[in-house]
Amino acid sequence: MAVLPAPAGLYDPANEHDACGIAFVAELRRGPSHAVVDLGLTALENLAHRGAFGSDAETGDGAGILVQMPDGLFRAVAGELGIDLPPHGRYGSGLAFSPRDADEARCARAAFESLAAEEGLRVLGWRDLPVRLEVAGSGARQVAPSFAQVFVGWADGSELPADAGGTVLALERRLFVLRKRAEHAGDALYFPSLSARTFVYKGMLATDQLRGFFVDLGDERLESAIALVHSRFSTNTFPAWPLAHPYRLVAHNGEINTLKGNRNWMRARESLLATGLIGGDLSRIFPIITPGASDSASFDEVLEMLHLGGRSLPHSVLMMIPEAWENHQELDEARRAFYEYHSCLMEPWDGPAAVAFSDGSVVGAVLDRNGLRPARYWVTDEGLVALASEVGVLDLDPAHVVERGRLKPGRMFLVDTVAGRIVDVRCLAEPA
Repeated sequence: MAVLPAPAGLYDPANEHDACGIAFVAELRRGPSHAVVDLGLTALENLAHRGAFGSDAETGDGAGILVQMPDGLFRAVAGELGIDLPPHGRYGSGLAFSPRDADEARCARAAFESLAAEEGLRVLGWRDLPVRLEVAGSGARQVAPSFAQVFVGWADGSELPADAGGTVLALERRLFVLRKRAEHAGDALYFPSLSARTFVYKGMLATDQLRGFFVDLGDERLESAIALVHSRFSTNTFPAWPLAHPYRLVAHNGEINTLKGNRNWMRARESLLATGLIGGDLSRIFPIITPGASDSASFDEVLEMLHLGGRSLPHSVLMMIPEAWENHQELDEARRAFYEYHSCLMEPWDGPAAVAFSDGSVVGAVLDRNGLRPARYWVTDEGLVALASEVGVLDLDPAHVVERGRLKPGRMFLVDTVAGRIVDVRCLAEPA
């Protein structure tokens, strides 16, 4: 799925750096719609200058979009294939990059289904995800995988966890374990996402190719109240289908300068990890960080582990990217205590970075403690919220904009689409 050069002479890929483009659109009042997805794709297309191309001038470094699980669309297409889906929240789905060879793909699917059975899950069916391969650049087509969608539910007669009936997180945690085990089993399958809450469409594409490449994105039945997008400039690693953003939870603009230490510390902590929320021997999901993964992918993997280990997503993000609290004389004691306590558990993932994140319910963004990557937001009187790494990604009527601002270093901007509110925005961001 990629063509990576080896270190040669003075060149070492470990010394690469990046600066991408991120944006999200969220709806506070009117609920999921295809209009939000369309606005997200429009914002992505207006971030074209933040991406990069290969030498053929048509192969993009990467583009993608994360949306809430589009149950209406998936239920319809699954029904056409004879797949009976459980109620929304009781099944998971994900895009799978799989081998182009039919026999290899069949073997990879069979191995995945066996792993699912071991985890008390059942593969409900597969769908050949419709794509227009001709939309991608020639370089991307040469290394393109085949594209499949998998539907996964609880195994018949399996003993569901105590919270399975009340929260989708029980299934989310089991899908997390299944995906990690599949990743560790080999590189035949790669899942941009495997979730009961969100779905990711991404690839080695340019920003204006994503909409046309994945047929689903033009289907009016694909509805979401959140659209998180990313335009990649792959100077941290070379372009590859799996390395496009968003990942499972984040889209990242910048770089993590402390990456080697963060990875080493995470590996050292694995022997101490324990939780009652994920059953069985945790060693089956180790290593948490995939060897050779990019800084963004590594960040996402640790964040996913912290979140599914029992913390809220904003809580987990602030553990990894704290504000500069040590010498902040005016910081209130509750926040100081939060940062001081968590500094004993995890060192900061530091560097010039803006990170947008979503779990399908909340969506937000945070800046590094020095604020070296910009992010601005807009709120309209109709309940539309947009945030991007720069202005101009959407043509919003100024007459309808009721609030706008920029993120401050180390602070978070958070939108709760379930409650229909912006969380403490006046405390977490500075008005323009």
